[in-house]
Amino acid sequence: MSRRSPLDVWSAVTLAGFACVLMFLIYPLFDVFRYSFIDKTTGALSLSNYTQFFGRKYYINAFIHSMFIAVATTAFSILLGVPLAFLTTRYRIRGSAMLNTLAVLALLSPPFIGAYSWVTMLGRSGFLRQALSSIGLILPPIYGPLGIILADTLQYYPFVTLMTAGALMTTDRSLEEASQNLGARGIRTFLTVTLPLVLPSLTGGALIVFMMSLSNFGTPMIIGGNYLVLPTLAYNLYTSEVAESPGMASTVSILLMVCASGVIALQQWASTRRKYASMLVNRPVQKRLGPVWAGPAHVLCYLIVALSTLPLAVVVYYSFRNTSGPVFKTGYGLASYRSIFFEVPKTVTNSFVYALVAVVLIASVGTLLGFVIARRRRLSVRVLDPLLMVPYMVPGTVLGIGFIVAFNRKPIYLAGTGVIIILTYFIRRLPYSVRSAASILKQIDPALEEAGINLGSPPGRTFRTIALPLMKAGIISGAIMSWVTSMNELSASILLYVGKTMTMPIKIYLSVLDGYFGTASAMSTILLVVTGLALYLVNRWTGKAGATIVGL
Repeated sequence: MSRRSPLDVWSAVTLAGFACVLMFLIYPLFDVFRYSFIDKTTGALSLSNYTQFFGRKYYINAFIHSMFIAVATTAFSILLGVPLAFLTTRYRIRGSAMLNTLAVLALLSPPFIGAYSWVTMLGRSGFLRQALSSIGLILPPIYGPLGIILADTLQYYPFVTLMTAGALMTTDRSLEEASQNLGARGIRTFLTVTLPLVLPSLTGGALIVFMMSLSNFGTPMIIGGNYLVLPTLAYNLYTSEVAESPGMASTVSILLMVCASGVIALQQWASTRRKYASMLVNRPVQKRLGPVWAGPAHVLCYLIVALSTLPLAVVVYYSFRNTSGPVFKTGYGLASYRSIFFEVPKTVTNSFVYALVAVVLIASVGTLLGFVIARRRRLSVRVLDPLLMVPYMVPGTVLGIGFIVAFNRKPIYLAGTGVIIILTYFIRRLPYSVRSAASILKQIDPALEEAGINLGSPPGRTFRTIALPLMKAGIISGAIMSWVTSMNELSASILLYVGKTMTMPIKIYLSVLDGYFGTASAMSTILLVVTGLALYLVNRWTGKAGATIVGL
């Protein structure tokens, strides 16, 4: 291979990657970190904010609530996700492909849509609550921790299912057969042999569930009632401190990040304590269930997926109901959709334009950085790689506070513009594109690029003519997933928007709070259609939408 200059094109890409991380991640988060140590009264460096946080029961309760919700959601997600993964990978479940698609659709839909749907079903005047009350069955209140855990679990359990299913399909069947030959049967073989083999993937999925539940803003705001958690606490504190130093909001944000970092470290420690590898010479095959177990297994799988997709069906149904302001009337029509496109067309346009511009940036930068991470072995790249994954562990509320604090003053004043929302989408979703590009490159032999360079082609041209066409599927799938998650983003943009930069998730959230469920349902349905189309395109390009979503 020809000798490269230290300042070749890929060195410039690496420097650009560090610049992006420094400007749009480290700088805003440093401001959050700095304000958490500034006394609001004196302006001096102090631990007063942390002392106040840990000294008041109000704040401690929010911390305990967040931990309880995240742990409970993770536990219930495992209870739903592991059986579904095991049954659909090891046994012939009719319609398993459809079940997987519906579960992923529920996963990709905005979290607050599920919360809003459960309110319409089980709220104080919910149609399902009223129907059950008429036959004497009184359900507990949906508002509070029960509702949050219900909505979060049915939203996020597919993370556990997808990652566990991927591991179950690649375990060595010989180990399970050996256990059975030694007398272990059924559940004992699963617990002592199969489960340890898939534990890294299972804990990886559980980690994502924990992180998503811990940082979820929309669901607790809509269905939480007076049950305060850290993301909603940070939002409330920031909006009350907007004219002052956001010390307490920053303190809560830092504690959120510390909790997330601690859980990530715990998961990595648990995954590296034992060796989980197998030879992969005898992969599992799907078996046909006997007549006794076939029925219950099918019912369990379909029931789990049906519960997670029920909120989506409710949203679509209510989007076609006739309304008079916040009141639903008899009959069906397109009034809610007309009100969107005639009364708030700017909101719809903003969502599509902001997400599209962000995805162009994400795909362009992410592809180049993914190539650098997959192909370069320098120290600078080994440092850049984990930095690019930091947005995974930063809750949207925290990043939103960081952006509004960092870019609300000279020399870079972006507050109140669409640019600040686009940049938030960019840095939050950049890991999708980076990981997608890097993953596809692992399947491409570097010798193809080296041959081009040895024949005199510059590195940039070699990338453009050889690597880029081969990476097309990974680039497109990463871009699509970035686009749909940007379209559905609420937790950061709720802090950054002004009237002219409102997006559909924000409008849905505000409409739900105001009781305009028809408008909220219509816009939610549009987002669901966008999500479904994106899922179809990812399946068509890669054939493994679930793996793309969880970053495999």
